[in-house]
Amino acid sequence: MAAQRPRQEVSAWRPRIPGVVEVFHAHFTEYAYPMHVHEAWTLLIVDDGAVRYDLDRHEHGTPHDTVTLLPPHVPHNGSPATPHGFRKRVLYLDGTHLRDDLIGAAVDQPDLRDPVLRRRVGQLHTALAHAGDELEAESRLTFIGERLRSQLRPSAGADTPRPDPALARRLRELLDERVVEGLTLDEAAGLVHAHPAHLVRAFSSAYGIAPHQYLNSRRVDRARRLLLDGRSPGEVASATGFFDQSHLTRHFRKLVGVTPGRYAKNV
Repeated sequence: MAAQRPRQEVSAWRPRIPGVVEVFHAHFTEYAYPMHVHEAWTLLIVDDGAVRYDLDRHEHGTPHDTVTLLPPHVPHNGSPATPHGFRKRVLYLDGTHLRDDLIGAAVDQPDLRDPVLRRRVGQLHTALAHAGDELEAESRLTFIGERLRSQLRPSAGADTPRPDPALARRLRELLDERVVEGLTLDEAAGLVHAHPAHLVRAFSSAYGIAPHQYLNSRRVDRARRLLLDGRSPGEVASATGFFDQSHLTRHFRKLVGVTPGRYAKNV
């Protein structure tokens, strides 16, 4: 019986999200990384298999329930720790959310067992895979950065969330004004003079829904009206602020239960 050939599957892209240098997904069965360094922070989750690696002359591993954070400028390697290799998703992050003064703490504790953080990183990868979901991705990255900082420097603690209905209302007004054009989280934070994490938390606390969910709901509502007017899904996607028809379809089906095409057929 012929031996299986080593598998190397990779995809990489640079999203339009401040702070993210690169997204990298890979499936390797035998490939081993030599010692190397990155200029960016490496935020890694393993979906299948496991990776063993050396960092600062200490051996570490990445079982699927951990989040691994490798600091910039510190040499490390990596190789499969299971016979069938590993499948991983990686974010390379600049210093927007993680400063250089956290490098020492990351060297001491690169593997973080935190189910909430692990879930949030996975959700961020999902958002980054779809053009048009930049507001969601920015929001998720903001909270991931906050949680990573609290893990690396627990003595600093986290600010106690406080209600801020006036700030939430200002963001809602902004979103209502720019349903089609949309806006980035950094832009919104600058316009209302608030920290991005506090802004998202205040909005979610006040309305029980995240800003990106609110914006998508408003867009889908408009899409329903235009479909009932006889407009095609492609036209509707452009007119309601979705990136393209597939972007409209994904969110429309999530909120309405059917695709725009099937919805329009019942008119």
